[in-house]
Amino acid sequence: MTGGTLMFAVFLFLACAALLVAEVFVPSGGLLTVGAVACVAGGITLFFQHSAAMGWCGVSVALVLIPAVLIITYRIFPRTRFGRAVTLTPPNRTKGDALPDTELHQALLGEQGTVKSPLHPVGMCDFSGRRVECVAETGYVDIGAAVRVIRVQGSQITVRVIQST
Repeated sequence: MTGGTLMFAVFLFLACAALLVAEVFVPSGGLLTVGAVACVAGGITLFFQHSAAMGWCGVSVALVLIPAVLIITYRIFPRTRFGRAVTLTPPNRTKGDALPDTELHQALLGEQGTVKSPLHPVGMCDFSGRRVECVAETGYVDIGAAVRVIRVQGSQITVRVIQST
């Protein structure tokens, strides 16, 4: 076996690494991965045709090469200057963005209000001009019923019908 065949096996390993990196950025439906597997299999076959020791060296290199390329691609590359330029950045969100106003909800604990849309079991209630989505403690509650906030868990406000005397 010639040195050219060994160089071609090394080239196949490098092609495998390049195809794995391309798979991350190019939507190919797995075709690039199939090509990468074919390249590494071809390279290992050529190494084994040279000698068993060279073949096992090729297998061990492949076992180190593939995870190393994937780690570099997924973890290190996005932190590089080029990686930041070609990848999308997540939106800048402040703390509490898109989270319920839990302090305002907690202030409603014990407050009385009226039902504005039927609670079966979820509907709208009015507390001093502030409309809030509430959950009835039990079953169906008609419009206009007087309710009291008995529990606040995150964004869920549970109300109980006040019995008129």
